[in-house]
Amino acid sequence: MHFDDRLATVLRTRADGAGLRRIQMRQLLDLLGTMPSEVRGDQIDAAYARLGEIGSQIPSAERTSMLGDPALRLRSPRLVAALAESDPAVAQAALGRAQLNAEQWFDLIPALSPGTRTALRQRGDLPPEVTTLLGRLGILDRGLPPAANSAARATPLNTANDDQAETDPTASEGIGAIVRRIEAYRRAKAVIERPLPGDSPRLPLGEDHVLSVPAEVRAADFASDAQLRIVWCDAGVAPMLVGMQLKRGEAIEVLLRQRQPITAQRLELSGAPAISGAWQIDAVPWFDPLTGRFIGYRGRLRRPAPASPAPTPPVPNAPIVDSASDRMRQMLHELRTPVNAIQGFAEVIQQQLFGPTPHEYRALAASIVGDAARMLSAFEELDRLARLESGSLELDGGESDLARLVETTVTQLGTHTRKRNSGFNLRQDESALPVALGQLELERIVWRLLATLAGTSAPGEQLKLRSRAKHGMARLDLALPGSLAAIPDGALFETGVGAVPQIVSAGVFGVGFALRLARAEAQAAGGDLVRKGDRLKLTLPGLTGSPGGHSHGTDVASHSA
Repeated sequence: MHFDDRLATVLRTRADGAGLRRIQMRQLLDLLGTMPSEVRGDQIDAAYARLGEIGSQIPSAERTSMLGDPALRLRSPRLVAALAESDPAVAQAALGRAQLNAEQWFDLIPALSPGTRTALRQRGDLPPEVTTLLGRLGILDRGLPPAANSAARATPLNTANDDQAETDPTASEGIGAIVRRIEAYRRAKAVIERPLPGDSPRLPLGEDHVLSVPAEVRAADFASDAQLRIVWCDAGVAPMLVGMQLKRGEAIEVLLRQRQPITAQRLELSGAPAISGAWQIDAVPWFDPLTGRFIGYRGRLRRPAPASPAPTPPVPNAPIVDSASDRMRQMLHELRTPVNAIQGFAEVIQQQLFGPTPHEYRALAASIVGDAARMLSAFEELDRLARLESGSLELDGGESDLARLVETTVTQLGTHTRKRNSGFNLRQDESALPVALGQLELERIVWRLLATLAGTSAPGEQLKLRSRAKHGMARLDLALPGSLAAIPDGALFETGVGAVPQIVSAGVFGVGFALRLARAEAQAAGGDLVRKGDRLKLTLPGLTGSPGGHSHGTDVASHSA
């Protein structure tokens, strides 16, 4: 993780010219607009002060244009409130682009001026409860409803020429559209101004969510006493649930006596139609923070999930689909898209393709590019393992020399291990070990194994390494470093990141994942990777030799020393 100092970087940058002031204002809008509303501090206050200072030096039209940029995100209620106090055009643009939830609108709207609320009322994408709040505050739609596309060709009503209106289809269509808009406006106005029944009309105190109860309640949060009697519940269903003692089955009774969490336990409720029926309860015990005395449970009631449909019979000769693997690959695909976009945009900033960029931002962009590259590499390894374990990936065939590749890899790793007096004691029984695997695929397996072992070896630790042919298979025996030999057999392939220090890393997910991926690759090639005590044994299918050639039909002499 990296410390986010972008706001401090902006505040340190001077904005002497008009161009720099526009750039800095846009930067502040980007950073403050996406900052969580609960964040506070002197730096935040300084940023708002700087925003007001440079905003007063930029014409209103330019600020309005900035707020109209589709890429700008305004998710901070504090920033929207600050912009709403500016010029009317700026305030209207800010309220038109603000992306707040219903609770944030409830907090913000009472602080807005009536004129600003009127501009907000023109939005058609506000939550229904926010529109209702504006109506209670007297902010209603002014004028007729928006004209439909079909009325775009409407002509002005001319009472002096009724014959033309009767004979001209375009004029008749326009008149009809206007009449329909007037009727729609009257109906809407009648609903808004409908008098409430009774002599004492209710004040708009925001209790609509309490009075509105769905026909069937699907979920509700609750708090109970020590006897599992509900003492608090969500608004709207509280009159039906508060005071009800939940029926306790044997399993719930045991958990209640032991003060243990209640997880996915079924029960039946009887009462109002909205709450009657089967429920599932999940709750945790609740203790007094001063005395430690058990005082009840806090949790959620929810309707049980519907039973899953019966599995369909398998289709003959249909391919086997590993749903877990498919879900993993789908998730990785969805993650690659934003990471690729972030990496591309960071490269644009680093290379200054859109113009001069401060050095601090270029350094930050370079760091983002590196982090994105590591993340994409990690996604590739996860995807490869998922496809190998599900059998949906086949390794490239061919022929490669395992003995020569092992010798080359040991030499490459020597640049890292020689200074620590560690590395491998290589013994090769055969001058050549041809295997039925492509060169790139074999390089991945060998590098993953040897780099993992070399990276976890201690200073001065020499690992025995032997390659040989046995029973038609090419075999590689590798001694485990002491740090890995101490790990139990079943846990070696599950070792997480950071569990064993590494000076050379074969992957971002640690030793266990690298060995597990190498094993999956070996098994996909027709071999295996197993642990035998303090050694690893890699086997790969070899190429059989004969006077006329080998099984792949090429001259084995060309691969012999």
